[in-house]
This record gives sequence, C-alpha cells and structure tokens, in this order.
Amino acid sequence: MTNLNPPDHQDLVRAVDLLENPSFAAKVTNLIGGPVEKAIRMLPNGVSEKLVNTTQKALSKAMDLAVSTLDERYRGESADGAHRFLTSVSGAVGGAFGLMALTVELPISTTLMLRSIADIARSEGEPLSDADTKLACLEVFALGGTKEDDDGADTGYFAIRAALAGAMTEAGKYLVEHGLASSGAPALVRFLAKIASRYSIQVSEKAAAQAIPLLGAAGGATINLVFMDHFQNMARGHFIVRRLERTYGKDLIHETYQHLASRN
Repeated sequence: MTNLNPPDHQDLVRAVDLLENPSFAAKVTNLIGGPVEKAIRMLPNGVSEKLVNTTQKALSKAMDLAVSTLDERYRGESADGAHRFLTSVSGAVGGAFGLMALTVELPISTTLMLRSIADIARSEGEPLSDADTKLACLEVFALGGTKEDDDGADTGYFAIRAALAGAMTEAGKYLVEHGLASSGAPALVRFLAKIASRYSIQVSEKAAAQAIPLLGAAGGATINLVFMDHFQNMARGHFIVRRLERTYGKDLIHETYQHLASRN
C-alpha cells in the first residue's frame, strides 16, 4: 500500500478534523449558551416542514448563479473572509426582521455559501465547469447534519457520500447531457431533495437561534457567520479529500481517513 507523502498526510489529518468536528447545532449552543434543540421546539407549528421546501428552492436557484460568478482561471486562495462578511450582512437583515424574513434571506445566504463552497473547490483544483464539481458543491450542504431517522452508520462523512452516490450519478449524467436548463428534471429534483432533507435540519437550527427573543440584527449576523464558517469547514475538508482521491485513489484515502477518524 502506497503511503501519502507528508504534506498530503497532514492535509488529510486536517480534513478529518474539519469533517468530524461538532455539528452546527453544537457550535450555536456554545454561542448562545443554551441547547438549540430547545429553541427548535419553540418554533411555530409547521415552520420546520416548510423549511424543506424553502431550502430545496434555495439550492436550485443558487447553484448556477453561484458558480457562474467565479473566474475558473484564478488560481489563488479562496476568498473565505469576504464571503463570511457578506453572509453576516444578510444574517443581520434576517435577525432584524425575524422568521418573516427567512424566505427572503435564506436564498441569499445559501447563494453566498454556495459561491464560497465553489471558490474553495476551485482552490483545491476542481474544474468549476464540470458537472461533477457542481454537484459536489451542493453535496457539502448534506455534510455536518443528521436526520432523525439516521443510524450511526449513516452519519459519517463517507457514509453520507455513499448515501448520495446513486442520486448524484444520475444527476451528473443529466447535467452532462442537458446542462442546467431544466432544474425541474426528475434526476436533479431527486438529488436536491436528498440534499435539502439534510440541509433543512441545519436551517431549522439557524432559524430557531435567530428567533430567540432579543437576539436581533447583531445576533442574526453572528449566527450567519457561524453558519458560513461551518459550511466553509465542511467544504474545505470535502475538497481536500476529493483532491487526494484524484492523486492516490479512493480506496487508499477512504482507508486512511477511517484510520485517522478512529483515533479522534
């Protein structure tokens, strides 16, 4: 078995640390000093269910816009700080107007996050014009969040990728043949539904935290900053793994990742 060279091994160690870190809910709990799950139970009836549809629409609208505004020829570092600033501004607006603003603010913040995710993908050597890269960017929104019916075997990084693999392959074939001209195609809808079902969990956590009385605009900006930082970390880890898979093969990286994760 070929070993990773030292720099690549350190990159994989970093990826494991990022991808296996606490969830967004845990980070928000540390921020506001109370369990975010309690705040979720205080949301008005039906809000959590509506968020699934809202997140799926936001993801569908965000994908092409986010990727098309980036210069694929640029080879510098990703502009993480600029994207964090912009999403904190949208969070301030959402925090000021509460849950009523979520349907307006969520597509904006999702587009900004997807743009940052695509920027990170580009910085790790991903071709943004490639259909697989675009879908891998969307895949990031499924990471770091669990569903209520998940068991322990379906919450790890590689388990989530495996769960999405079939829908991602189907959606990828459609994009290669037809592009993004018809985002309502069944193949894309099925893939986005799988992503949205996980992403909406974290959106519910975000909405609950922002709905806490007296949190206001400043708190909304801070929550969005944590939200962006969380998905930037997921993206960085995800695209480091994909870069190393292109170099060493998926089997070796999977095996080494699992070995490193078991030591955490």
